[in-house]
Amino acid sequence: MSEAKKVSRRKTLAKWLKENILRLGPTFIKIGQQFSTRVDILAQEYIDQLSELQDQVPPFPSENVVSILEEEFGSPLDDIFDRFDLEPIAAASLGQVHRAQLKGQEVVVKVQRPGLKDLFDIDLKNLRVIAEYLQKIDPKSDGAKRDWVAIYDECANVLYQEIDYIKEASNAELFAKNFKNLDYVKVPTIYWDYTTTQVLTMEYVPGIKINRIQALDQLGVDRKRLGRYAVESYLEQILSHGFFHADPHPGNIAVDDVNGGRLIFYDFGMMGSISSDIREGLLEVFYGVYEKDPDKLLQAMIQMGVLVPTGDMTAVRRTAQFFLNSFEKRLAEQKRERELAKTELGFKKPLSKEEKIAKRKQRLAAIGEDLLSIAADQPFRFPATFTFVVRAFSVLDGIGKGLDPRFDISEISKPYAMELLRFREAGVELIIRDLRKRWDRQARAFSNLFRQADRVEKLAEVIQRLEQGDLKLRVRALESERAFQRVAAVQKTVGSAVAAGSLVNLATVLYLSSIRVPAMIAYGLCAFFGFQVLFGILKVRSLDQRERLITGTA
Repeated sequence: MSEAKKVSRRKTLAKWLKENILRLGPTFIKIGQQFSTRVDILAQEYIDQLSELQDQVPPFPSENVVSILEEEFGSPLDDIFDRFDLEPIAAASLGQVHRAQLKGQEVVVKVQRPGLKDLFDIDLKNLRVIAEYLQKIDPKSDGAKRDWVAIYDECANVLYQEIDYIKEASNAELFAKNFKNLDYVKVPTIYWDYTTTQVLTMEYVPGIKINRIQALDQLGVDRKRLGRYAVESYLEQILSHGFFHADPHPGNIAVDDVNGGRLIFYDFGMMGSISSDIREGLLEVFYGVYEKDPDKLLQAMIQMGVLVPTGDMTAVRRTAQFFLNSFEKRLAEQKRERELAKTELGFKKPLSKEEKIAKRKQRLAAIGEDLLSIAADQPFRFPATFTFVVRAFSVLDGIGKGLDPRFDISEISKPYAMELLRFREAGVELIIRDLRKRWDRQARAFSNLFRQADRVEKLAEVIQRLEQGDLKLRVRALESERAFQRVAAVQKTVGSAVAAGSLVNLATVLYLSSIRVPAMIAYGLCAFFGFQVLFGILKVRSLDQRERLITGTA
């Protein structure tokens, strides 16, 4: 198939996908909106079609708009606005936006789609059933793992809040208050006298969608700086305010030429909140990395609910220490490369793809045992609160790569984090933390004076229980576990091969004896066991590859 035919086929499939998403309704439209920003995942033909879901959803009839406005405000439309454009300037999954004039001021009026709550009730009820089913069958849904129902509850709660325009107006005002001192962020002003649960009236602030690259270039703004502003604004929302925009697709972020390029945020219906414990935990993660302290890093992850303490945290701690050391070495290498690049002799040939893969395998092989131990205990989990944080940064990463091919969200975040660290280190925080450390050391030393006798007594009790057989020690040998796992896979494969061979012989004898129906059944069972043999061989090969990766052998 030629490249032209491939492009044509992708266009056809992308159009079909967009049309079916529109038919499925608001819930699936929002999923399509998220993927419309992933230029690094989807082909451009899909991006072009899914981008239309952001603000080109088919509008609902103007008669319904007039009916809703007059019912909400209890007056004819002409008595409410000086001018009202029945043709919407944008239509989204939950509502549509009309330009109007109110007491001489240019405004936009957002009107909710009729019957939206009933549709949400149906879609979310079905998704609740799916979440409960996944909770039962997903092996990672027990204990400190993945909580599908909690993630659903978080999503449902946010979606129901999104169709309450009074709540959205309050969110917009709080968001504007948080960014009142940053001149590169603009939030439209809310007109409260003309806002209800289904109608939202706000200041008209025009701009260019942040993913319209050619239009941004014509406007003369710095696209690289825009990408940095977007990331920094989200770090500010999450770390400083604990209140963030949870739906940052390009339809909700625009740019104007004020102050050399200003971010305009729209649609504050879907917002996320982060508790003070999680925010403090995120800051402590920065401190743990900055101070190269694995204990502090793990304690911060426990505080955030990302890590659940298990009986033995040794493997987790060693892995954290390994990655901290690797991170430090990587920073040193980058600094050395930048210094060498300034000289004529500083040219360094970049690593090939094969060399990068080999280097990555070496790093993983160095901590293979610990990684296997962690995977078995599964102490990590994904709190529902983080669902929208990860989604927001995923969307921002897609937007940033569209603005600047060399966009690196981690590199942009690093200076912000370091500035935050320096700010806190320079203030009272340093004194408080130093006093707290001193107090903890003194308290531990004082308490140890009285606990030594208890510890000796407890140790003697444990030894006595071991001698009596009341207490058993379980020693875990990961190498033996992997060997037994491979032996079990080989035995199952051999058994399936024997069964397949016996069945094919039986089927052949029956077929030659004109006993057709039992012969066909035997052939079918032979095919089944033949597939089991194939899967077994693949599993053994996978186990062997993992063993080579862990041991570092070729």
